[in-house]
Amino acid sequence: MKFCTTCGNAVHVAIPEDDNRERHICIACGEIHYHNPKNVVGTIPLWGEQILLCRRAIEPRKNYWTLPAGFLELHETSAEGAVRETLEETGANVKIGALFTILNVPHIGQIHWFYIAQMSSSDFSPFTSESTEVALFDEATIPWDDLAFLTVKTTLKHFFADRTAGKDILQPGLIPHLTDLRPVVS
Repeated sequence: MKFCTTCGNAVHVAIPEDDNRERHICIACGEIHYHNPKNVVGTIPLWGEQILLCRRAIEPRKNYWTLPAGFLELHETSAEGAVRETLEETGANVKIGALFTILNVPHIGQIHWFYIAQMSSSDFSPFTSESTEVALFDEATIPWDDLAFLTVKTTLKHFFADRTAGKDILQPGLIPHLTDLRPVVS
């Protein structure tokens, strides 16, 4: 950041009084600009025993498979954003269920939220502007080696482990899995 979004003057990086982190501070008006994590919201769309996945038409990770998800927009709840992203990426209408995973990805400044979702019908688009392919998979046919993101793989592993353990993943009081994902440092 080079310029203040409040007054347009230059900013400098410093630790504000009573703070413990460097921030962008406007030299002219003193506005402190905070940079906070972005929220990515999505669903695990279910049709019977199958999960709806989409192959990404855009970077990052173009041509890899993912759960439908994207950035939360202003003025929508996380659940509303997850439903919107599912419709945009798969053409499927879903009924949102319990929050299933919360994945902290601090090294890229993101938090990923995935909800269980029931597809309203088996109708979905075979492709969309954001997906080159959309398809239903059961556990044995998930393209594990071609999943776009660790957050998606982690969410799916939790999902199938819970289902195998007999947990009712559709129950309203489901406690979400909380996972911190950090890069492996060797």
